Amino acid sequence: MNGTAAENGQTPRFNLVAPQDTSSKSFNILFAHIMLRGNINKHISYMLAGEFGNNQFTHVGGNYTPQLMDAHATFSYVPGARFEVGIIRAPGPEEDMQGYPNFAFGFNYSTVVQQLMLQPFYSTNTNYGSGPYESYSVPGKNIMGNNAFRYPGAEVMDWFRAGNMEYAYGVMVGNFGPLVATNTSSGALVAARLQASYILKGFGPIHGPFRSDVTGFLWYQHANPIFNGQSYSMTRDGLGLTYTQGYMHRWGRWLKFEYIRGSGMIDAPAVFNAYAGAAPTLTDAQVYPGSQNTAKGYYVSGGFFVTNRLEFDLRYDFYDRLPNVATQERIFKTWAIGGQYHITKSTRIMVDYFVRSVKIPDLSGIPPAQRVLPQSVADAADNEFAVTAFIAF
Repeated sequence: MNGTAAENGQTPRFNLVAPQDTSSKSFNILFAHIMLRGNINKHISYMLAGEFGNNQFTHVGGNYTPQLMDAHATFSYVPGARFEVGIIRAPGPEEDMQGYPNFAFGFNYSTVVQQLMLQPFYSTNTNYGSGPYESYSVPGKNIMGNNAFRYPGAEVMDWFRAGNMEYAYGVMVGNFGPLVATNTSSGALVAARLQASYILKGFGPIHGPFRSDVTGFLWYQHANPIFNGQSYSMTRDGLGLTYTQGYMHRWGRWLKFEYIRGSGMIDAPAVFNAYAGAAPTLTDAQVYPGSQNTAKGYYVSGGFFVTNRLEFDLRYDFYDRLPNVATQERIFKTWAIGGQYHITKSTRIMVDYFVRSVKIPDLSGIPPAQRVLPQSVADAADNEFAVTAFIAF
């Protein structure tokens, strides 16, 4: 990825490798989990996990900071209601609920999930300068990383079987904000997910993360983050359908579709790194906190095993950011083409190519004197090639 904006010769940040965003080429240990899990007795289980990889979760305020990622206990004394307390993965989109062992595309999330569900937190001890259209400019030093879908809180959840059908639910109440902060929200995070599955027998596993089934789901999240000294309403919700059959079997396949929308706290990441003479609106993140600000998107993805070890994958994702502000609306479209070689169920090599585009739907809404740079940035969107190894032991 090395496309530059013709207007100023700078490389847009979306053409640089995260989280440093300093080069279009990189070798990176993206995830490095150390995990401990077990049972205290038949009713109580626990999980502890630290993250030592170099990613947006451990990149806080521009510095590498290893983090505690999971720390929770689950109590199963009440039939139909398992209680989980601690740092918990909030009920949410399918890419959130998936574990790393069965995530394709080199762990590159779809754009709608990356920008709506993995947006960073911002320091609450700073007054930010106002930008265009009721936005605020947030410098990189005030960006606190993200929580990798996790929050401190409590959840009640369980699942039920009825023949080939399985029904599951999860409802969580927690603290919205960085894991170590307590003053970033004026109310609790509320998250919920419902799903129903039909288990397919006779071809592939019927238990575990690679189970053969058809699943429909819907989910909802709401929080009231504090930003620039004021509380705002933020909502995210979505629905989707998945199909999996015959994992690591010849002719095995999977298919996923999910639609996601959000309102409030819409983040437009910085366009460029700092350079001489740049306006803050180009080198700072632009945050649109009001609930009138919206975004929406979807992805469709699938995979197919041509042998019991060789898999080919394809994904299309679409993200429409700020359709309510014509001059700031951007549409992101990405095709991902990939292949995986499964050495074992916990070790694989992934090779992926991403074809990306950024469009400005209503360029006429931008004053003529201000059109050249945003169009130049959109035209600079380049493709990405990634080779990833995943090893678990």
